[in-house]
Amino acid sequence: MRPMLASVGARGVLVLVWLLHFLPMAWISALGRGLGALLHRFAHERRRVASVNVALCLPELDEATRAALVREHFGWLGRSLIERAVLWHASAARLKRLIRVEGDVTFAERHDGPVMWLVPHFLALEVAGAATQLFQGRRVMDVYTPQSNPVFDAALLRGRGRFGRAEFLRRDEGARAMVRAIRRGLVFFNAPDMDFGLRDAEFVPFFGVPAATLLAPSRLARSAAMRVQPVVAEMRPGGEGWVVRFLPAWEHWPSDDPLADTAAMNRWIESEIRRCPSQYFWVHKRFKTRPPGAASVYERRG
Repeated sequence: MRPMLASVGARGVLVLVWLLHFLPMAWISALGRGLGALLHRFAHERRRVASVNVALCLPELDEATRAALVREHFGWLGRSLIERAVLWHASAARLKRLIRVEGDVTFAERHDGPVMWLVPHFLALEVAGAATQLFQGRRVMDVYTPQSNPVFDAALLRGRGRFGRAEFLRRDEGARAMVRAIRRGLVFFNAPDMDFGLRDAEFVPFFGVPAATLLAPSRLARSAAMRVQPVVAEMRPGGEGWVVRFLPAWEHWPSDDPLADTAAMNRWIESEIRRCPSQYFWVHKRFKTRPPGAASVYERRG
């Protein structure tokens, strides 16, 4: 009975999401900010995780400034959830008006060999995925973690892949499936800055804190002779939409030292976060995996 009720509830939410995409962006933005305020008020655990992360990564900020940043972050978070209505259902023409692309957006299209996009977890990550399908010609391969609710999982894949330019691999399909897709010419859309444990990972500093970080981006790029281009997506104020920056492809990356490459990648992500700190995905437990003997940073104390 519970799975049936969950399915009915999920379908109701998805109908509401579909209806929302007819609204002007300014209204959607306002609704998103309202949702963010509610999440900040009632999602106690996520707010606590964000507060811990901000305190660890930006210790130079005083307590009041950190609290204000977390509150602002939830406003953007609410927007990122509501704005999926537009990303999943609006026409390609409307999305092209709302997404401003900057930089070398056609680099992958012009480059004959394998390409990896490094796309850190800013809240407009979904917008970057749409931009890679709407503004350049090569097909895209993305790796995702399946959702626990099959209705939401199907909707997510349908929304992200509706332009027919992307293929999605489950994370548990492993490296061989990724390599096969890369050999077929797909560009790898890689969001590398999450804690997936220590499998194929090492503790690499992230804002000076040891963070379990995958070495796979460097190793895969080197083994497949890939060019690596960083991509960053941001939300713009009000109803102005989004901006996606296609930055210059990295030179001398990867090297023959994947640990040094991964440290350099984390430093670059840090620099982008400092540009726009409130839009980073602070509600993720980035430091969940800890070095041997180190206490959990998320455990409640007292």
